[in-house]
Amino acid sequence: MVNINDVFDNINEYFSPKVVGEVNDVYIKVAKIKGDKIPWHNHKNEDEMFYVIEGELLFEDAIDGNFTMRKGDMHIVKRGVDHRVSAMQECKIMLVENKKTAHTGDVTSDITKSIDQQLK
Repeated sequence: MVNINDVFDNINEYFSPKVVGEVNDVYIKVAKIKGDKIPWHNHKNEDEMFYVIEGELLFEDAIDGNFTMRKGDMHIVKRGVDHRVSAMQECKIMLVENKKTAHTGDVTSDITKSIDQQLK
């Protein structure tokens, strides 16, 4: 059993997803977002699900446009769609991604985390 609130209490870095579980071939991850450091990117072969647990997530999506997600909102980014997220204030999110999904797609930036880093 995992208590998501306890996991968030131990996350001290923004833009750094942490794997909290796995179901078949996907990881369940949580992250704190604050600021706008996530670069535009896509995942060529994988869909990605975002779920807002707390706060507001500003979403920019090449297909669905720009919108704000709030607590309880979910959005699925289809494979190959350019997107990025940001938050003015701290936002807590859950992600559901294939195990091989790269954090920032093919784009490398100072916030990019490997799967190994996300498993710690």
